[in-house]
Formats: sequence, C-alpha cells, structure tokens
Amino acid sequence: MHYQHPTHLQAAILDWAGTVVDFGSFAPTRIFVEAFAAFDIEISLDEARGPMGMGKWDHIRTLCNQAEIAERFRGRFGRAPTDADVTAIYERFMPLQIAKVGEHSAPIPGALEAVAVLRARGLKIGSCSGYPRVVMQKVIELAADAGYHPDHVVATDEVPKGRPGPAQALANVVALEIDDVAACVKVDDTEPGILEGRSAGMWTVALRFSGNFLGLDWAQFQALSTSQLATERVRIDTLFAASRPHYLIDTLADLPPVIDAINARLSRGESPQAS
Repeated sequence: MHYQHPTHLQAAILDWAGTVVDFGSFAPTRIFVEAFAAFDIEISLDEARGPMGMGKWDHIRTLCNQAEIAERFRGRFGRAPTDADVTAIYERFMPLQIAKVGEHSAPIPGALEAVAVLRARGLKIGSCSGYPRVVMQKVIELAADAGYHPDHVVATDEVPKGRPGPAQALANVVALEIDDVAACVKVDDTEPGILEGRSAGMWTVALRFSGNFLGLDWAQFQALSTSQLATERVRIDTLFAASRPHYLIDTLADLPPVIDAINARLSRGESPQAS
C-alpha cells in the first residue's frame, strides 16, 4: 500500500455560535458577564469575549488569570481567584447559559444556504463547540427546528482536552469516517477554533464578521459603511494572523468558493500542513 493524497474535500467541520448560529456570538459572552456579576465581580463584554472559543471552564480560568480581573477579585475577596472559585463561577454560568442560549439561536443569514451547497458538493458536515453537551443539546434542538442538521456534533466536555487542541475536530474525523485530515476544512470565528483545525492538520477558514472579533448583531453589521467594513477587515485579519488561517472570509455565506479553491489545491497535490 502507498499513501494517496486526497483530491477533494470530504467534510467541513463547523463551529456553532458566531459561525452557523448567533450572529455576533452573544449567547456565551453576555452570560459570562452575568455569572461574574453574581459574585460582585464586574467584567465588560469585551473582556468576556477575549478567550472565546475555549471550553467554558477554561474560558473562566483564563479570564480570572487576567491581571485586571484578578485584582477586582482580590479587592472583593482579599485573595486571588482559585480553581475552586473558577468552578463556582462556572456552576453559576451553566444554568444561566442553558436558560438563555435560546435567545441567540437563530441561524446566521446565508449559513443554511451555504451548508446546502456544501452537501450538494459531497461534503459531510461535522461540528464542534466550546459549549458542554448539556448546553449543546438545547442548541442542537433549536437549530434542527430552524433546518440545520449537522452529521455529527462534538461538545467540549466530550474530549479529554478542548480547543485549541485538535481533539474535537479529530473526533469528527473518526465519527464521519473521513479518509484523511487533509480532506477536511475547519471553519470558525475564533483563534482557538482556527488553532484547533491547524493542529488537526486541516484546512482552516476564519470568519471575520459573524462572530467574536466584530461582536455586532446582524442589524449593526448591516449598518456599517463600505469604508467601515474595509477598516474592520484589516483589523480582524491582523487579530487572526497569529493563528494562520488558510483563508479569511466575512461570513459562512462566502464559504462555497473557498471549497472550490481548496479542491483545486488538493487536486494539484497541495496539503494544508505545507501552507
């Protein structure tokens, strides 16, 4: 037997909030603010967005490690936040998240149409999220009501180590019976999600405007001028640069031409690991 390089994509592994549903990725970020407030610790929406894409316990731990937030915690409790404190905040976060995730569950405009195009081109649709399974179950049900039915879902608590590690993406590869990681494309609106795809050996596509880095809802996004959009593209591309996405697009609606471009590169023998 000898190695056969894939000649076309077999699967797209899509993130959830900020990628397929919840334009602006508001469901997780606003709940972080509320969860910290329950302990009399004030954090801003921008601070809450910082580690987006990680599993939620790790997200809270990362926030607590930030000097400014740790100092607020010390001012309130007289000590630095411990892992037990992180768990307490997480346990406050979870019921809030489950209760309110439905408020931001609408499909992102153009996402379902893009997924239909991918399926028509023979791709399976995998998915993964920084949400744990108990939250994902509600998100999955709401998405199904809206017409989104991925072939597989991996929650952050279903693998030993979540993003930016590759485990969730690779769990999709196994479940979907994909022949080669190079035949997969990972699509995400966060740096941890892009690093996840990179570390899994996949093609990666970063989304500029539907998710965490822009942080606007659909109406606010639609109100941006052409010059504002151009400025935001430069800013967000710079923020993504360190995670080295292969492609950057505005929203999932722009993905089908990228699929064609990747297929052309695969047919020429190119691989995601080499670029």
